[in-house]
Amino acid sequence: MLVLAGIAVIAGGFLLRFNPLLVIIVSAAVTGLAAGLDPGRILATFGRAFNDTRYVTAIYMVLPVIGLLERRGLQARARSLVAGLRGATVGRLLMGYLLFRQVTAALGLTSVGGPAQTVRPLVAPMAEAAAERQTGDDGESERVKAMAAATDNVGLFFGEDIFIAIGSILLMKGVLEGYGIVLEPFQLSIWAIPTAIAASLIHGARLMWLDRRLGRAK
Repeated sequence: MLVLAGIAVIAGGFLLRFNPLLVIIVSAAVTGLAAGLDPGRILATFGRAFNDTRYVTAIYMVLPVIGLLERRGLQARARSLVAGLRGATVGRLLMGYLLFRQVTAALGLTSVGGPAQTVRPLVAPMAEAAAERQTGDDGESERVKAMAAATDNVGLFFGEDIFIAIGSILLMKGVLEGYGIVLEPFQLSIWAIPTAIAASLIHGARLMWLDRRLGRAK
């Protein structure tokens, strides 16, 4: 039962609002010591786990680059680009991004877009600029940014299931096999297409409704 002490450390650390990374490291160390591992073995386990999953930390190499680009005026350039396009609206812009996100996710390119990589530095500023053209002010800025983030989530969530080698497809295959239903990943991906189309239509309607709302606000 002592090896469960790490769970208590996590619960207590989060309850007291300590640094999450520090809490997890301490919890893992406590669990290892309770299991009879020496400190050197625990450190080696940490190192091996980091080496095996080092691709996960690639995002930490991208974020500083995005930060530098934003400091050099990336968002301002994105806003000025949209400001110069005639007929650009929030709905049209985000519908284009939704299509791009779904298609790339369906091809397995789930990391092409994302809140940190594209929404914050590019898509959201462009949508805000389009909204300002539609309304004449920035009163709908927060709503537009939220819709930009939602568009990214919808595109990824309903697009990635079309790719047969994604984790969600393999999870569904395993769950169904547990109930005696044997399906191939390709069959699951085919049945994900109608859902993705429905999601595009529903979210597209929401974007068109947002355009109408902004038009009335003007």
